[in-house]
Amino acid sequence: MLDLTYSAPEPRVIAGAKADWELVIGMEIHAQVSSNAKLFSGASTAFGSEPNSNVAMVDAAMPGMLPVINEFCVEQAVRTGLGLKAKINLMSAFDRKNYFYPDLPQGYQISQLYHPIVGEGEVIVEMSPGVARRVRIERIHLEQDAGKSIHDMDPTLSFVDFNRTGVALMEIVSRPDIRGPEEAAAYVTKLRQILRYLGTCDGNMQNGNLRADVNVSVCRPGQYEKYQATQNFSHLGTRCEIKNMNSMRFIQQAIEYEARRQIAILEDGGTVVQETRLYDPDKGETRSMRSKEEAHDYRYFPDPDLLPLEIEQAWVDGIRAGMPELPDAKKARFMADYGLTDYDASVLTAELDSARYFDEVAKGRDGKTAANWVINELFGRLKKEGHDITESPVSAVQLGGIIDLIAAGTISGKIAKDLFEIVYTEGGDPAEIVEARGMKQVTDTGAIEAAVDEIIAANPEQVEKAKANPKLAGWFTGQVIKASGGKANPAVVNAMVAQKLGLQG
Repeated sequence: MLDLTYSAPEPRVIAGAKADWELVIGMEIHAQVSSNAKLFSGASTAFGSEPNSNVAMVDAAMPGMLPVINEFCVEQAVRTGLGLKAKINLMSAFDRKNYFYPDLPQGYQISQLYHPIVGEGEVIVEMSPGVARRVRIERIHLEQDAGKSIHDMDPTLSFVDFNRTGVALMEIVSRPDIRGPEEAAAYVTKLRQILRYLGTCDGNMQNGNLRADVNVSVCRPGQYEKYQATQNFSHLGTRCEIKNMNSMRFIQQAIEYEARRQIAILEDGGTVVQETRLYDPDKGETRSMRSKEEAHDYRYFPDPDLLPLEIEQAWVDGIRAGMPELPDAKKARFMADYGLTDYDASVLTAELDSARYFDEVAKGRDGKTAANWVINELFGRLKKEGHDITESPVSAVQLGGIIDLIAAGTISGKIAKDLFEIVYTEGGDPAEIVEARGMKQVTDTGAIEAAVDEIIAANPEQVEKAKANPKLAGWFTGQVIKASGGKANPAVVNAMVAQKLGLQG
């Protein structure tokens, strides 16, 4: 999508009992920073450790323990901001957000409200070729994660695991620019892709390393345009927040349900109450969790244990200089350099490891051929067996070797598939396998001619049919290749069959 023009998708319209309604969605993504240590302590962030084994004294809020900022976490937040084309704030500050959670022992969360580390940016979310949604990023701030309460180990007791307490999170807050459930899922997917390319968050939703809070409201057609023109939220409906979503499918289902719930209330003459809700995937519905607090409810104030965070422009520039090629740029390059379709380039750049693999295979070779082999043969086989590209038994060098043998005319496409199977299951150098197992295609015109003559002589009826309908000449080609054990060069056979049957010209 880099430097390409695009048009915005149509907003999702839901027909109510009395009128049409449009969806308005904003999202807050909590992305766990990829770092070995927590935001304010040296405790490990490793997932799956024994409960309460990764807890420093500052995480446990022991008296007299003071937080110390993890510079690498700050660097990761800056890198994320640069990846989202956002403004980097050289001065930011941490605040205390006061609320009681049993799994946050200090009784407050250290966050950034008034002075976040990253300001406004954007994400371009492609929905189809030439159709994309520009989602504005309002801010990214750093904050601590809370621990985990466990309620299913005992009928009368709850347990608390503090391993996650103090882990660094980036809260990425979007403007209400998303207009449908599919767009919401696509936005999370795109953001997750960018974070993984940057190496700032692994995007693992199953482990809770990426979670989404979804703000949903509905309005009548035309109202959203008034909001965009004025940036006045009064034109939009009252929003409800759906908390802690960790599945693309559930995000879409929750939005769909919540929108219809709000429409039903409004059409009955009621008022939507701003609140925080939870989605129950078993029942397929959202339910009220708590009233939506405002900033004053949390009694924010600057954290007295942490000085304002000041970073230098030269340090930011150094991070910028080391930025990797991001998905949109990589996709544009694949289309320009390798002649790929929009679809193929999208598939190959979806994951960073897949893009790296393809890049290595395609270098110095025909891009379209490389893409076909990577997507159709390799990805297809890996998916069938439940593996991803990092577990591929066929290296990029090996697959490139197979493609080189096809290009050189050493093997046919059919033989190549047999060779791929051998390399996939047994390993080895493709060229050596072809030599050792006698898999080279037959290009000896004398041998091919003898086979063609024999099959033509044995099938006079088929000859007459082919002369009447030249398309049927392919039957002879198939028989010759079959007779050669699949080794005859198809192009040579085709030409010779056409010549013998007098079908040329």
